[in-house]
Amino acid sequence: MINLPPRARFATAMLRTAATLSRVSGRGDGSVIGGKVGLTIEPRLLTLLAAGRRVALISGTNGKTTTTRFTAAALEVEGPVATNSFGANMPTGHTTALAKNREAVNCALEVDEHYLPLLLAEATPRVIALLNLSRDQLDRAMEVSKLAVKWRDALAAAPDIPVIANADDPWVTWAAGPCQHVTWIAGGQRWQEDSWVCPQCGKHLERFGEFWRCNECELARPTPDWNVDGDQVITPEGENIELDLRLPGQVNRTNAATALAVASTFGIPPALAAPRLTQVKSVAGRYAVVRRDRRRVRLLLSKNPAGWLEAFDMLEPRCPVVLSLNAREVDGYDTSWIYDVDFSPVQGRRVLAIGDRRMDLAVRLQVNGIEFEVVKDISAAIAAVPPGDVEVIANYTAFQDIRAEFDRVN
Repeated sequence: MINLPPRARFATAMLRTAATLSRVSGRGDGSVIGGKVGLTIEPRLLTLLAAGRRVALISGTNGKTTTTRFTAAALEVEGPVATNSFGANMPTGHTTALAKNREAVNCALEVDEHYLPLLLAEATPRVIALLNLSRDQLDRAMEVSKLAVKWRDALAAAPDIPVIANADDPWVTWAAGPCQHVTWIAGGQRWQEDSWVCPQCGKHLERFGEFWRCNECELARPTPDWNVDGDQVITPEGENIELDLRLPGQVNRTNAATALAVASTFGIPPALAAPRLTQVKSVAGRYAVVRRDRRRVRLLLSKNPAGWLEAFDMLEPRCPVVLSLNAREVDGYDTSWIYDVDFSPVQGRRVLAIGDRRMDLAVRLQVNGIEFEVVKDISAAIAAVPPGDVEVIANYTAFQDIRAEFDRVN
């Protein structure tokens, strides 16, 4: 039990009350409003709740929710874990996650990449995992280069904190440069359109398969300590750890490797943690399978060009795919980013476009030479395809709309 001063105890009680009221009124899980109430009463509440605990921070443009869920599962070897691995990745959500499970010594917190410097200062992490940096929500998110500078400056102020970083991402490698204790992961970088110039000197980067380097300065891909080979993770000690994941794609194997690396900094052997990852079958609805009218529908969430590229890699062969696009506030209003996505991987499939901005998507598919159909919604899309497997790729609010529709029918 964490010993909190009276004001913090009162703030925690009010946080829980606000979160409960939010849940019972159907307004959400209460993580954001609960944290907001708690931090209004005691602005230091996040710091006080994190004190004396072993906190892992996981951040990046893509994959942080899944990696946090994997990390929480791995840390559960030692008992309960305080985590926000189902979303709410800003300080209000972090505060609520820590308040909900005050008994847990180990904590795994997903951090919005813009808030990493703040959490680094307030949560005194034991380890930080840096996954990747790429463009996201162009109408409101900062440029990748500016975000990398923000990370690098924050990490330079706390160089002794251990960092686990993606060696394949030049921006992440550069941002982690000031850190004295870096463990490198061969995390992959299928999306490379944001990293053709050197973050350090601005010159062109050369790439040779997985290896990259700048010819004008010393920046180059570090030698990874952790590697992924098929369904195996190779540890720094050369141990081969078998992965039996329920989540698809190469990207989730590297997410799992990152989680095992984080767990190892907590003293948990990878061979002991790896079986726990098998229990992760869905993450806040991502990868969930819904059966409807003799169709087996799998839901994939993709919010930006890098995410869509990874989702294409997860598709089952030959089955129909439904693409759904919205442009509401949390998605970003600018849909021009879909022209950065190469849709050719869905060529030859039956493709259906839905969502608020399905006509924007239709134009993009036509430009890419993809045959497609535009239908009203997910129910119409399911009805239009024959019984069997159906893949659905949607951005954030489109994904939530589809989940709500499935819940309503159930």
